[in-house]
Amino acid sequence: MLWSRAFIPTLREDPADAEAVNHRLLVRGGFIRRLMAGSWSMLPLGMRVAKKIQDVIREEIDAIGGQEMLLPVVHPGEIWKKTGRWDDVEGILVKLKDRRDTDLLLAMTHEEIFTTVATELTSYRQLPQLWYHLQTKFRDEPRPKGGLLRVREFTMKDSYSFDIDPAGLDVQFQNHYRAYHRIFARLGMDAIAVHASSGWMGGKESVEFMVEAAAGEDEIAFCPACRYAANTEKATSVPAGVVDEPWTGPPERFPTPGIRTIAELTAVGGFASADRQIKTLVYLVGGTVTLLLLRGDHELMEQKVVDGLGTWEVRPARDDEITAALGAHAGSLGAVGVKGLRIVADPALRGRVNMVTGANDDDWHLRGVDVDRDVAVDTWLDIRLVRAGEGCPTCGKPLEVKRTIEVGHIFKLGTKFSEALGASVLDPDGEQRVIWMGSYGIGVGRNLATVVESSHDAKGIIWPMAIAPFEVVVTAVKVDDAASMGVAGEIHAALVASGVDTLFDDRDERPGVKFADAELIGIPYRVTVGPKGLADGVVEVVRRRDGAVERIAPAAVVAHLERLVKAERELGK
Repeated sequence: MLWSRAFIPTLREDPADAEAVNHRLLVRGGFIRRLMAGSWSMLPLGMRVAKKIQDVIREEIDAIGGQEMLLPVVHPGEIWKKTGRWDDVEGILVKLKDRRDTDLLLAMTHEEIFTTVATELTSYRQLPQLWYHLQTKFRDEPRPKGGLLRVREFTMKDSYSFDIDPAGLDVQFQNHYRAYHRIFARLGMDAIAVHASSGWMGGKESVEFMVEAAAGEDEIAFCPACRYAANTEKATSVPAGVVDEPWTGPPERFPTPGIRTIAELTAVGGFASADRQIKTLVYLVGGTVTLLLLRGDHELMEQKVVDGLGTWEVRPARDDEITAALGAHAGSLGAVGVKGLRIVADPALRGRVNMVTGANDDDWHLRGVDVDRDVAVDTWLDIRLVRAGEGCPTCGKPLEVKRTIEVGHIFKLGTKFSEALGASVLDPDGEQRVIWMGSYGIGVGRNLATVVESSHDAKGIIWPMAIAPFEVVVTAVKVDDAASMGVAGEIHAALVASGVDTLFDDRDERPGVKFADAELIGIPYRVTVGPKGLADGVVEVVRRRDGAVERIAPAAVVAHLERLVKAERELGK
């Protein structure tokens, strides 16, 4: 490929609206261009990288028995209504109607549609099956941002397994677990597998694969000692214990005029430290007013409420709803003596005594509260956000909290979709058995972006060999020097003939511009051919990741680069 004929629109300046590194470098490097918020055009360099990522994914999923298909992007709403997700993921689904007034949607995922194909399976002898495709998805993200990290339209590999029983699902889940680790290693990323919430996907178990990055929107709790890892939506921990001061008798009211927060109550008058207060949050859960109780110094993790109580209808109550239920405003609320409302309490409150909480009377609180005696808890549920430094639930050592990007997610769906859509087979005894399913996703663009986030420097992108847009760039320093152009052209042709993906920078530009562009777009090796080097009988080979320079005879450079490229291609396999 000649650079002079390629469309590589590099920019000298960062885009004004760029926040994430991948946004800045992929736009500057001429890989992508934004059409509108959350919608990006893949230019030739971007497509070269995306196709190589897809090749890695295909190789690893094929290796565990995957069969590639291609299912439609436009789905009939009727199928999603059968599984309940037409309404469950309202606000994210892109819905429309055709000329016949039929409900349709643009695919955000394909569980329903692959299950319709699985209804053609009739016998246990046809199982297990593993099907996948690489297809466009649409999600109406309210706040698309971060370049390719949070978008509305993207390409995803989603695969689906079908088995006769949970044991078969376990096998396919573990096969994907190992395949995903191989995929991310080949893409040059150190992915951490973490326990995760299954969210609107359903199922009983899921694992996310996370890469540490400042641009990440997810946080994980991680134990360096025993390698426990979980998304904070799912993570548990052992908080520091608190010694309660003794109290005898019933709770006692005391005035707290103007005090509305845990911090104010702690600071004014020394009534109680935050860890000796009860935080009372009023939520509507499934349409029912519910009190959520936490230790005063703890924060709510709302996803744990969703998962633990089994409904996506979870929101904070409005002020009028709060006063109608409890007769007081936020800041003076509590659960002592409350009847007729559901009370959910975090286990960190179990057994606590001499606690302070709101009295459900504005500007009044209660002290001397014995949680087990005075609060009629309906459900004990871990609803607390884990914090750094708390004890690991496995080994007790301090946890770290890391900001990460999710690069893959695998789910044990169970029978949620197969039951709803009638996918079953005859077992060895001639009985109908509902098929057990798994779902496994990897976003191509998000992985591309995450590689950039985790592998770059001040000069630009540093691509791993497996997915670099080109593996080598041959740079002619002076295009008006016939000898230089002749040698550079011969090296380029020989590398291409040997199977090395090579770009020939034959542009009539200053050497500094050429070098800066090659570093910006992240080509792993640059061969520099110029009159001075040829006069000394050498060309320069520069390694992008660390700037290491070798001076090699032109006749030996092709074989040398073949060895280097081949060795780096094999990393992670």
